[in-house]
Amino acid sequence: MNLYLRYFDQETLVNTVDEAIDFLAGIDEIGMNPVLESDIRDYAASDVFYPKRYKVRPRIYFIIIKTEAATMQDFKEKKAVRPVDVGGRDRNASPAVARLNEINPGWYEGAIDFKRVLLVPGTGKFQYRDAHFVARVKAESGIDCYNRIVEHLQERVDERSQFPSAKGKNFKFFYLGQAK
Repeated sequence: MNLYLRYFDQETLVNTVDEAIDFLAGIDEIGMNPVLESDIRDYAASDVFYPKRYKVRPRIYFIIIKTEAATMQDFKEKKAVRPVDVGGRDRNASPAVARLNEINPGWYEGAIDFKRVLLVPGTGKFQYRDAHFVARVKAESGIDCYNRIVEHLQERVDERSQFPSAKGKNFKFFYLGQAK
């Protein structure tokens, strides 16, 4: 596992943690110390693969990224990107999106949290309020369930109400079974 380090326009790709610490020690603004060195060693030894950023001063950071790229050119061209196993599904679709588009005709229960526009009686002004709506619908897929619920609500609430994306955390659906 290699490490890519970057501080403004200074960047490097190193093979060991010691090389990374030497690179950072060569930058006076970073101020390498035993605590920072220990934290970098812990990050390199961990199973974590997301980038790590370290604060140098307010709004100024340097980053470290674990990579399998052998050269800087490979890293820049993203040739060593870790493959994600999605179990035979479309590699570009996340598991939640794949489940959302999966065709399975029957009854679904969908729950949606949305922003509903309501009139405030005392002032005569309108305001957004969080609303929760649950319905059981006959649909072909999760996305069809979402579309049917939103169509139903759009006919009954103010047109300025805001509905979340079907892919987000504010829409959940459950397959209940085959339609008779």
